[in-house]
Amino acid sequence: RLVLNFATCDPDRMVALAARAAARGLDFLETPLSGASDQVARGEAVCLVGGDRAVMERADDLLRAVSDKAFFLGPVGNGAKAKLATNLILGLNRAALAEGLVYAERLGLPADAFFEAARHSAAYSAAMDVKGRKMITRDYATAGKVSQSAKDFALILATARAHGQALPFAAAYAEAMAGCIAAGEGDWDNSAIVEQIRRLHRPP
Repeated sequence: RLVLNFATCDPDRMVALAARAAARGLDFLETPLSGASDQVARGEAVCLVGGDRAVMERADDLLRAVSDKAFFLGPVGNGAKAKLATNLILGLNRAALAEGLVYAERLGLPADAFFEAARHSAAYSAAMDVKGRKMITRDYATAGKVSQSAKDFALILATARAHGQALPFAAAYAEAMAGCIAAGEGDWDNSAIVEQIRRLHRPP
């Protein structure tokens, strides 16, 4: 009698789905996971829960089986909103890392030495641990596809427009991912965003 939805979805669709489930006597939780594919596989993802807190408590054993931590965000719809906002921050962290690495590369800095220095600086983000080496070595074995990130950012931008909010950095990142997809890199790991930045090289 308990339904959990782990996908990244439109918040309004989650509210509608919860209403349909309730009409059939089912308790519904939205439980999107935040984490790279390998983190999810190891049960180290963060679960962003929307729904009824009492239902969340009933589902505790299920949530613990798939996530390291679960956070209650309020009613259905809030889990999806939190996942989209989290993905926005995560994607822009990847984009900033890619641009910083390419900038350092163009300036002639040694990639490995610079990367280690950056990881221990105020610029640190978890994206460095997950995507940094992949960008440097051009290892784009998939832990999260460019096309999947592009789908999420299309939803982020659509929901932002619906609420009257411009997201200029998200729009720029979406455009960069579109460049990757046009170059045939849609099924590559989303760390391949660095290749789009490299393609923007212009002679001085």
